[in-house]
Amino acid sequence: MKIALIGTGFVADYYMTTLANHRGLQLAGVYDRSPDRLRAFCASYGTRPYEGLEAVLADPQVDIVVNLTTPESHYEITRQALAAGKHVYCEKPLAMQLEQASELVALAEAAGLTLATAPANGLSDAHRLVSDALSQGAIGTPRLVYAAMEDGPVFRGNWATWRSRSGAPWPGLHEFEIGCTLEHAGYALSWLVSLFGPVDALTAFSAVTFPDKGPGTETIIMAPDFSVGCLTFRSGPVARLSCGLAAPKDRSLQILGDKGTITVRDLWDNRSAVYLERTDGPRSLPRLLANRVEARLGRFLPWKPEPGRKLTYPATGRSALPAFPSQIDFARGIADQATAIAAKQKPAFSGALALHITELALALNNARDLPQPYRMQSRF
Repeated sequence: MKIALIGTGFVADYYMTTLANHRGLQLAGVYDRSPDRLRAFCASYGTRPYEGLEAVLADPQVDIVVNLTTPESHYEITRQALAAGKHVYCEKPLAMQLEQASELVALAEAAGLTLATAPANGLSDAHRLVSDALSQGAIGTPRLVYAAMEDGPVFRGNWATWRSRSGAPWPGLHEFEIGCTLEHAGYALSWLVSLFGPVDALTAFSAVTFPDKGPGTETIIMAPDFSVGCLTFRSGPVARLSCGLAAPKDRSLQILGDKGTITVRDLWDNRSAVYLERTDGPRSLPRLLANRVEARLGRFLPWKPEPGRKLTYPATGRSALPAFPSQIDFARGIADQATAIAAKQKPAFSGALALHITELALALNNARDLPQPYRMQSRF
């Protein structure tokens, strides 16, 4: 199945790195509104440039348009692609407004097309390992979930010098304007809704905690750089999700059930370390030793081993993944979409599910302007 990339910025290199994992996908070409960026990208990967968006949409060989443009462009590019009869895989969020995202999902459904959304870490090997453990009742009934998408104080780093493999600059100013929640919450939300189903309501808070993010940021309007939400799932569990650009890096997930706990160290790692501890089982020796040291010292240790035993992954071939910290198979979502299209089925993160994730991210980001608790409108 042939695909075309629209947008050759920083994230596009992640897709090119992982495209090699999926031989069923063929890249027809790419387009970017910046001629210089387009030339640099095509020179780096030896791929075909399109003259314009119209040329991409008019190419009968292109089955899936992969929308990697900036978030405020997602709605218009996706709308045009659907109108041209193309399936669309869109980076998060689907749109900057819920009404626009709902319109896109309705357009795709009416046209018999698929509209799927990133991120693809909800299709990771780690997710499958956790999903299998839950379905086998490893920790009984899930009751409480803690998820974090804290990316550290990025604005204090030398981010203006960061470049992708093909030379694209990391869009720091734009990232601060869009906000860490719309950029990062999806990585946790894709896990949460696929494991526990739809959310009925959430109570959220968001704020700009560091308005001064250094030279060059004085004149931009900052989006919230911190958000926290408590989500109530229709299936029963309650989750707390935090997103930020100031606290130390933490992309962990902990699921507490009535018979044990599952801990995922890093949601951005395709094969993250996953630990399982049962309430009726023995404690791990490193954990017991750490507890004894704490008792002897009379204070908490700043770091302790993960609780429980480390779960083992099935043996598989090695995949091409981006370097730390984004060790996600970005192209897996497109591959899942292509497989579903060929089988005349719905891709995993498409349609109503994609809309639900988008609504959750928007509700977290815009918490200051919404009544609390916020009642979800979308269902899947």
